[in-house]
Amino acid sequence: MMQNIDIGNIIRKLRIEKEMTQKQLADKMNISDKTISKWERGLGCPDVSLLPELADILGVNIGKLLSGNLTPNDFVGGNMKKVKYYVCPVCHNISLCTGDAEVSCCGRKIDEQEMQKAKNDEKLSVEVIEDDWYVTTDHPMDKEHYISFIAFATGDRVQIIKQYPEWDIQLRIPKRGHGMLIWYCTRHGLFHQLI
Repeated sequence: MMQNIDIGNIIRKLRIEKEMTQKQLADKMNISDKTISKWERGLGCPDVSLLPELADILGVNIGKLLSGNLTPNDFVGGNMKKVKYYVCPVCHNISLCTGDAEVSCCGRKIDEQEMQKAKNDEKLSVEVIEDDWYVTTDHPMDKEHYISFIAFATGDRVQIIKQYPEWDIQLRIPKRGHGMLIWYCTRHGLFHQLI
């Protein structure tokens, strides 16, 4: 019963945030407004078959809806050197977040990549050419083992350059002071070095 009340409170809160009446929400789901009222009062829960549609309409994750808890993340500053990187193991999509987040892709929850400080033999080669950092490496670039992206992060920005298997890495990044060179290896994970 207690969980029904928590779920009902979330449904009500999100419905009001979306500026919908119980009737409007019910109409979108082809159910009665009395059903919505029952849920919001904690006298019942949505049927499992209705959860995906309800979560979609309310713009919430089904798991969060069922937990009865929508605790917001704490605000963290915007230092872009502290961005959190998420990489989908299936399609290699890249997501960046400036704070804590729940990220999913291809139907799976994705954990934050642990950034490792590159050892001397793992570092990318960086030279100054004109007004750019010129980045190269002899890292393998075959289909099963390659660098998926290289990023340059300073306090206020991140520039990401996507890389592809079977292409040599030879890129130029505009020199804007010092920062962190970050890259993701599909086999060994996320690395960084200061430049």
